[in-house]
Amino acid sequence: MDQELKDKAQKIKLVIFDVDGVLTDGSLYYDNLGQEFKAFHSRDGHGMKMLRENGVEIALITGRTSNLVLHRAQNLNIQYIYQGQLDKLPAYLDIQKKLGLNADEISYIGDDVVDLPVMTKVGFAVAVQDAHPLVVKNAHWQTPHPGGKGAARDLCELLLKAQDKWDAEMQKYLA
Repeated sequence: MDQELKDKAQKIKLVIFDVDGVLTDGSLYYDNLGQEFKAFHSRDGHGMKMLRENGVEIALITGRTSNLVLHRAQNLNIQYIYQGQLDKLPAYLDIQKKLGLNADEISYIGDDVVDLPVMTKVGFAVAVQDAHPLVVKNAHWQTPHPGGKGAARDLCELLLKAQDKWDAEMQKYLA
């Protein structure tokens, strides 16, 4: 990891995740009764848990509203959940104010142009591997994995490594 990237990642105290296209692959599945289904990657969830255990707060901002997202957030013990946010900037400003953080202490990971208003405000903007080209252009870093397939975990691991918490975290599993 180059020094500029490490410098940005070391400051992060909050990561805001988009949901569709980041925590999922962006596909929307419906059954014949209109019931929605989403697939979340278990390693992404564990990465988020490791981040929280190491002092980095987690938030979700999504344009859609879904009980599935609420259930996943509760499962991961995420307290900051903003759904139905077609304009994500007000949610970002609200959580920034609640936590009293500067922009350079916040990371946002997104995949599509609706994420750009927040991505251009944070200190560490991240695009998933399969993000829209304009999102990639405006990101400080791009994950090696696509949305819903490990992209969130990529970011979690990068932050733990940059903040010198990775080795101690891995010792929990190797002891």
